Amino acid sequence: MTQYDYDLITIGAGSGGVRASRRAAALGKKVAIIENLRVGGTCVMRGCVPKKLLVLGSHFADDFQDALGYGWTVGEPGFDWSRLITAKEKELDRLEDVYHRILKDSGVEEIFGTGVLADAHTVEVDGKSMTAETILVCTGGWPKMPDIPGIKHAITSNEALELAQFPKRVAIVGGGYIAVEFAGIFSSFGSEVTEIIRAPQILRGFDEDARQTLAEEMKKKGIDIRAETVVEEIVKDGDGYLLKLKDGGVLDADLVMYATGRAPNTHGLGLEEAGIALDEVGAIKVDEFSKTAVDHIYAIGDVTERLNLTP
Repeated sequence: MTQYDYDLITIGAGSGGVRASRRAAALGKKVAIIENLRVGGTCVMRGCVPKKLLVLGSHFADDFQDALGYGWTVGEPGFDWSRLITAKEKELDRLEDVYHRILKDSGVEEIFGTGVLADAHTVEVDGKSMTAETILVCTGGWPKMPDIPGIKHAITSNEALELAQFPKRVAIVGGGYIAVEFAGIFSSFGSEVTEIIRAPQILRGFDEDARQTLAEEMKKKGIDIRAETVVEEIVKDGDGYLLKLKDGGVLDADLVMYATGRAPNTHGLGLEEAGIALDEVGAIKVDEFSKTAVDHIYAIGDVTERLNLTP
């Protein structure tokens, strides 16, 4: 009988990977979990949690104004972006410490680095090889951006959550919920926001009345929604950027953010070399039990593109 270093190796320490690893360890299995970024995954570190902290902070702009109607006397409010980001980072540090603690208490070994499959039972991390009877891949998704000239000047939701300086003029490309949420966040904090979408309306696939009502409310807040518009090039212009549009127009911005979808994070993991089948968008193909084309290798979460829950 083949002897392996571990019963289970989990690649990716997001919500799914942490939970699966803890359960396996609780059942007496020897488990290692590999992560090359922060433990907690997209939702906790680069999506839901930090984004909602910014959303909550942005609400105070309206709350101060509403308080006047209830008899409160409020002085001239001020806003410090750096203090908000510092507070956000403090909360993420706290949550990451919680994840480290529960993994340690569960008996799961943490390994920092990028896990790459060398074969169907072997994972390499920074030149070190380790084997497992069962492997679980849960590397999540990653923002995708179009291949246009000057795209290097743009950021995604990942970087938007860590900006050191608050931008005065923001151009957000995309019409999905991530783009809409960030448009609201930046606008509430005081940025001049332009949202650029290919479609006639925001939030494709959502209820039509909700789409229309939200778009109207966004415009009332001063958000400029440019429908049926395509960015062809981004050019550095002094301290800002020029967005060259397909219709010949030009838009000035201090920050360009793309929220044009997410893709399964499968590149460079050695999956196909290990016999794991991917679909046309790079997602891992799994059956109803989350098993891949290789009997002892499983995949869960956004990396399977079944139902993306983040950010």
